Amino acid sequence: MDLVLIRHPEVAVEAGVCYGQTDVPLQRDASESARTLTARMTALGVPACVDGWHASPLRRCMSLAHELAAIGDAHLDTHVDARLAEMDFGAWEGRKWDTIERALIDAWAADLEHAAPHGGESLAQFAARVLTWLNETCSDRPTAESVHVIAHAGVVRVLASHLLGVAREETLQWPLDFGAIAWFRRVRGRWLLVRWNA
Repeated sequence: MDLVLIRHPEVAVEAGVCYGQTDVPLQRDASESARTLTARMTALGVPACVDGWHASPLRRCMSLAHELAAIGDAHLDTHVDARLAEMDFGAWEGRKWDTIERALIDAWAADLEHAAPHGGESLAQFAARVLTWLNETCSDRPTAESVHVIAHAGVVRVLASHLLGVAREETLQWPLDFGAIAWFRRVRGRWLLVRWNA
């Protein structure tokens, strides 16, 4: 089974702003991004999407998923799931990172897994939500099937950590560009990384 995770393209937000679950628009037209992404997936040999696109409900993901689902003659479904939304940063949403009190950021960094000084989700809560989606969506899929997802950097990194057995603190540091593809394959019950940040 293949799991194809794609980070949404660049958003129309000022650099340095925390926008986790804030519903911000894409910087460019979603249909243009969908055509570019489809060509890139074809060039990389990514398995075709046949079951429909899974997506976060936030516009920056859902709009792209709808456009990807409409490409070609298949007219696939879009499976929108709130569990694929980015981490909730609570009171930090919409604020520039450099305006947030340093002591709060330090408290968060000191216990990245469980602290939530912003009043939103801790990393552990966020990961539990995302992994519930994974278990319900991918656990019983036949080997020949694939699941395609448009989501956020946090979602992709949390899933990478779980699938590869790598500490979350590590995968949170892995580079992941806007529009990047992370492709995983399950072989004999074990997940392998096929491509990262492609």
